[in-house]
Amino acid sequence: MKLHDDRAGRLILGLRQQGVTDPRVLAAMESIDRSVFVHEKFLDQAWDDKPLPIDCAQTISQPYIVGLMTQALDVQPRHRVLEIGTGSGYQAAVLSRLARYVYSVERYRSLLTEAEGRLRLLGIDNVITRHGDGGLGWPEQAPFDRIMVTAAAPGEPTELLHQLKPGGILVVPVGRTSVQMLHRYVGQDDGSFRRESLAEVRFVPLVEGMAKEG
Repeated sequence: MKLHDDRAGRLILGLRQQGVTDPRVLAAMESIDRSVFVHEKFLDQAWDDKPLPIDCAQTISQPYIVGLMTQALDVQPRHRVLEIGTGSGYQAAVLSRLARYVYSVERYRSLLTEAEGRLRLLGIDNVITRHGDGGLGWPEQAPFDRIMVTAAAPGEPTELLHQLKPGGILVVPVGRTSVQMLHRYVGQDDGSFRRESLAEVRFVPLVEGMAKEG
């Protein structure tokens, strides 16, 4: 446990130095054992500040990007958050420490099943999951206070913006190339959205439909 504490502490210090300064976000990330979410062959790199491969040609995001996006989302304790792209389940686990409920959609059933098992292992019971097309969101549970997209949308995510509550926030990487721009959309009083550009990022593309596996 001491090794975990030391490596987690060093990671959190590094995130703070890079500009992730929200104490609630840092505490949430420190409380989640990232090694639970990485592939066995990469366990020695679980607390390194870098993305790592997972199954289905996907990745678990770099902790700095997780921290940056979570901080930008400004999640409050009573919020309902929609996450598009469950992946390993790591980002959902971090969000679960901050929100009332997290609704997470994943197009790969095998990834979703594994992520659900990890969340159960950690005793996280406020993440509700769904196998589905992330680009469509989760209209039956809308509207949401916050939405986070962990894959690169080709353009403005209009369908997801429609599922935000008034004054809500959506954080999403946007772009069709290997390098995208991380945008934050903030709802305005007149129903429009103010768009802010936060950083250049690299994410797998947001793909329509549910994946065919096996």
